[in-house]
Amino acid sequence: MTPADASPEPLTPELADTIADLFGKRDREHMQPTIDAFLALLAEHPNQPEVLYEVGGSYDTDGQEQEALGYYEAAMAAGLSGDALRKCLLQYGSTLRLLGRHEDSVAALDRALAGWPESPSVRAFHALALHAAGRSDGAVGELLALVAAEIRTPDVLRYEAALRGNAGFLIGLDQQRGR
Repeated sequence: MTPADASPEPLTPELADTIADLFGKRDREHMQPTIDAFLALLAEHPNQPEVLYEVGGSYDTDGQEQEALGYYEAAMAAGLSGDALRKCLLQYGSTLRLLGRHEDSVAALDRALAGWPESPSVRAFHALALHAAGRSDGAVGELLALVAAEIRTPDVLRYEAALRGNAGFLIGLDQQRGR
């Protein structure tokens, strides 16, 4: 993976296109060709944060969560930023949750939530992490807040204030418990 003191390689338009092409060709049921292709790309671009992230994501999709963690960590250490960082933090937090590292999962998703508070996917995975960590009040509160913010049907809009109020109450209970 990436040496800690190396400078990150910029993401050129050509490299971005290559990454998008490899990602677009992946077969979720047979990930080894995608893993191999991203590892070959990483050999050409060893300190490129987006490539490191995609290697991790490929291992993660293949069910190799432990292998994915190191690549996610290396991508973040190499300077991953912007929306790629949001996606990486989400996937990293989800992977930590799947590996039973619930508090680490919450911490990673707290970081993602701090940077992207309006991201529905971050909010949903944050709720999953809270649930896995035994924080059901916070998890349900997060989901109620997400429903109130994102589902814009007449039925939900009618009860939006109640949903937001209940969400705030449950999130407050979670926070009062010192979590």
